[in-house]
Amino acid sequence: MRSKKKKVKVLRILLLLLLLGGIVFLGYKLTIKKSNQKTVKKEVKEVKEETKTSKLSLVMVGDALLHSSVYKDAYKDGVYDFSSQIELIKPIVQNFDLAFYNQETVLGGTELGLSDYPTFNSPKEFGDNMIDAGFNIVNLATNHTMDRGEKAIVSSNEYWKSKEDTVLSAGTYSSEEEATKIPIKEKNGIKYAMLSYTYGTNGIPVPQGKEYLVNIYSDEKAKSDIEKVRDKVDLLLVSMHWGVEYQSEPNEEQKREAEYLSSLGVDVIIGTHPHVIQPVTYINDTLVIYSLGNFISAQDTDGDYNCMVELMSSVDVVKETKGKNSKIRLENLNNELLYNYFKKGGKWYDFKVIPFSQMNQNYNSDYVRLHQKYSAVVKKYDPNIPVKELQ
Repeated sequence: MRSKKKKVKVLRILLLLLLLGGIVFLGYKLTIKKSNQKTVKKEVKEVKEETKTSKLSLVMVGDALLHSSVYKDAYKDGVYDFSSQIELIKPIVQNFDLAFYNQETVLGGTELGLSDYPTFNSPKEFGDNMIDAGFNIVNLATNHTMDRGEKAIVSSNEYWKSKEDTVLSAGTYSSEEEATKIPIKEKNGIKYAMLSYTYGTNGIPVPQGKEYLVNIYSDEKAKSDIEKVRDKVDLLLVSMHWGVEYQSEPNEEQKREAEYLSSLGVDVIIGTHPHVIQPVTYINDTLVIYSLGNFISAQDTDGDYNCMVELMSSVDVVKETKGKNSKIRLENLNNELLYNYFKKGGKWYDFKVIPFSQMNQNYNSDYVRLHQKYSAVVKKYDPNIPVKELQ
């Protein structure tokens, strides 16, 4: 009898142990499953947070200073057609996502009467040809903005507003409402904006109460504008119409303003106005092009072609995104010298912008020395800044 009870007791213990073992095993399986689920979720999250890279390319040229000889040379068969003047630049520019130039003279159009120095007004057809060549970022704030008054500015703004689907222009406005808006565009997943300022308007006063007509630079205005847009874009460009004409060295105010804009987080500072090339450098992570020089004009000034040798700068903008965080970097900076060729006779004619890589004796017999001289200007602050060599 005792033996039977003992067997029952042992059996109960065995059953209990089996039950406990089953519970432990089930718990272990559940733990493994949850662990595997966490691992899968972690792996999915890590996949989602892989670095995504976007890129766009930017090219920049200088001042379109349209003297009468430039637009008279373009007048053929009753129309203004500048395409032959920039035909060697067009295939280069069309390789880039973004292309900047400075519209030095206001495009008020023929209806207001075209005019030359010192108070310019230029044909709108020039803008058509530049857009056709691929230019899609335009500075309008220059010392010549007020040359023909409010009427010319409004006419110019109407023209550029009609192109706003493809072109980003900045610096002049027809109302306070327009002036307070900072347009943001996007290309290849990279958001960008441009702010534009000029140091002044050649002593021509901006009408009181209509300061919106042209952006006059001040540290306070620049800071306010940058704070409005900096955290909304990946790439922030600032066009600065500054410096001293015909000086290949930036002055102290240019340097100070460049340092200040860099401290506010500007990515690229594009300098215009001196009509000659000034150095290219970096201040922290900010690319600073102190002056691109002229793009097209009828200037030769000091006899050494300093207003006829100009700069085309380009850079790639790379955006890296991981999760909710993104940052950009600038890489592949390149610079190429251009030559503003024209012939002199009873009039100045046959204007053409020529890359130095396509120069020959027919355009200028001294082009090799000119390339060496102005390459040195570009590299003055940083010998590592690249300049395209002659072929």
